[in-house]
Amino acid sequence: MSKKGVILLNLGSPDSTSTPDVRNYLREFLMDSRVIDQPAILRWLIVHCFVLPKRPEQSAEAYATVWTDQGSPLIVTSIKQQKALQAKLDIPVELGMRYGNPSTEKALESLIAQGVDDLFIIPLYPHYAMSSYETAVVYLNKIIKKKQLSIKTSLLPPFFNDDGYISALVESARPYLDDQPYEKLIFSFHGIPERHVIKTDSTKTHCLSSENCCHQCSPAHATCYRHQCVKTVDAFAEKLGLREDQYILSFQSRLGRDPWLKPYTDKTIETLGEEGIKNVKIICPAFTTDCLETLEEIAIGGKEIFEEAGGELYEQIPCLNDQTHFIEFLERKVQDWREGAYQTVDPKDPVQLATQV
Repeated sequence: MSKKGVILLNLGSPDSTSTPDVRNYLREFLMDSRVIDQPAILRWLIVHCFVLPKRPEQSAEAYATVWTDQGSPLIVTSIKQQKALQAKLDIPVELGMRYGNPSTEKALESLIAQGVDDLFIIPLYPHYAMSSYETAVVYLNKIIKKKQLSIKTSLLPPFFNDDGYISALVESARPYLDDQPYEKLIFSFHGIPERHVIKTDSTKTHCLSSENCCHQCSPAHATCYRHQCVKTVDAFAEKLGLREDQYILSFQSRLGRDPWLKPYTDKTIETLGEEGIKNVKIICPAFTTDCLETLEEIAIGGKEIFEEAGGELYEQIPCLNDQTHFIEFLERKVQDWREGAYQTVDPKDPVQLATQV
């Protein structure tokens, strides 16, 4: 008899707000070829000559503004998610970060020690991107291969338009949207370079080929981050009955000079303030857990930008975190897997895995 287990995968965080710890984290993160997808030598030069000399100190200061007594918000909340899901299941659930601690390798070792040989992989990323969903899955597979483990693996595909995820997102946002009237709801997704979208286009001809490419049927959509973000917004707006003039989609957290997905969130916030919009809400559906990018960049930094541009009321809607609706969604996905909904696969090709279901 096989023993089943679940592993939750997320991005990661520095061990502390000290500059050395932040530098170690940024080095591991940015040296990932799926994050900075340049030749190894060029990537090394970018990271070590242009990023690591100054960025760690700046980032350490940013982390310090959101750090809790228990540690990194992302880690603390991810552990809460793991414990909440574990409380609903009779099989082991572990948590692994792509970078930093608790590591993916330690999480896998714990599952193996508990006798697990049939593993359900849940990347906590609703949308497919080579720098998030893909790298987490590929990294896990490398560990499995390195340890020469004989283990079955099944993978939860991106759930960007799953009705359970959309419902959880809507219910988490509803109290904030119903609390007081707002003029504009901003959907801010983590940005990625445009070249990443083109690189993961299976057709090599569709993505970013026209303004409305995301609404034209194409097999490229299975791994198109931009399309999947658009579909999340469409589904959310439909479920809440929002008019098109009530919301806007944007992308945050760009790095470097290459073109990233547009419109940019900071510019969008600034423009809305300058245009006389006084009251906005902002939600970050690409993040299932509040972290530096939502708590510091959006909640704090975005508010400053909006007010300086003439805006007055600005509120960030928290991520799904360990809210009941989201944990119940994850529980249903595990149950679907146990009932055979997801094909057992070898996680060597995350593109193929994302299109399994």
